[in-house]
Amino acid sequence: MPLILRLLPLFSLLFSACNRDAMDVKPEFYVGADLSYVNEMEDCGVAYKENGQTKDPYQIFADNGCSMVRLRLWHSPSWYDTLNQGKRYSDFADVRRSMLRARAANMAVLLDFHLSDTWADPQRQLAPAAWLPVVDDLPALQDSVYNYVYQTLMRLHTEGLLPEMVQIGNETNRAILLSPQANATYAPIKWSRNAPLFNSGINAVREVERHTGKKIKVALHIADPAAAQSFFATFWANGVQDFDLIGLSYYWAWHKPVTIAGAGQVIAHLRQTYPGKAVMIFETGYIWTTASNDNANNIIGEVHPDYAPASPENQRKWLNDLTREVKKQGGAGVLYWEPAWVSSMCRTPWGQGSHQEHATFFDFNNNVLPNGGMQWLGMW
Repeated sequence: MPLILRLLPLFSLLFSACNRDAMDVKPEFYVGADLSYVNEMEDCGVAYKENGQTKDPYQIFADNGCSMVRLRLWHSPSWYDTLNQGKRYSDFADVRRSMLRARAANMAVLLDFHLSDTWADPQRQLAPAAWLPVVDDLPALQDSVYNYVYQTLMRLHTEGLLPEMVQIGNETNRAILLSPQANATYAPIKWSRNAPLFNSGINAVREVERHTGKKIKVALHIADPAAAQSFFATFWANGVQDFDLIGLSYYWAWHKPVTIAGAGQVIAHLRQTYPGKAVMIFETGYIWTTASNDNANNIIGEVHPDYAPASPENQRKWLNDLTREVKKQGGAGVLYWEPAWVSSMCRTPWGQGSHQEHATFFDFNNNVLPNGGMQWLGMW
């Protein structure tokens, strides 16, 4: 669910799509968005608009100041086969398509390896079905992780699409790459297994760097600022240290009572504890209405009392205040989760439409909201 970027001048930040992975100059602060749903929404008939005119959504975000696009990657999301037209999304082919669009619009990319066939988060860290035969064979599972990350990145490299950043796992507040049975137990993390799996993914990225001569920043991602200090201390103590960036998910609805100031204090502490490691908000979100535009239940239903009622203006104010605090504490950016996941006639496994249309940057006619989150992007 992830984002913030401050652009260097475009002429120094961007190259053509074919040369983008050769860039040496990076912006020091990112403001951006997870746009993983865009291809699916367009295939489901959505036309995005700005000022009432239909426009390419990637260009809308780029024109409004978005400097990084985050994209999730699932191994083999076969559950899509029974939905809508049976087309898969967030697999390699779909992510490649999205990366080409991001490059064409001159935006950097964070590639999010979920290391799963489906959503990975603090409640669910399921190994891909293809790896279940070796899920209890640590050396074989390490080899699977290494080869998957390495081969994915090298395939992207052949097309000039190496991402600026990758994250090894998504919201990894529990052990990764679990069998369905192990995932259901909520047993304590066995770090003798967990740490080698993370290091296998990291080692694969480092090998890609050696083979290509390109720098790729490696991130680890934890949900909830209140949990971050403990988790990263445990990563470090167990030898998972060769990462460049700490990514956090921070949503008021799920991570209260942590305030914006409290999240800033966590960022400052992490930067002090791990010199040389950058810290970013990889996911955040804030609703602009409590209304719904479809039959899918919405997943965020609460606003902070200082940013009430839900409105485009308060969505933008939340993001501006959060970004200001992240920047004040030396953070490297803020990314917004799914600001283009609008309503459509298509279905998710849980209902028809979107579970997030009330927290996008678009109104219920798919037009950019005046005074909403889209305007936040251009202020940094």
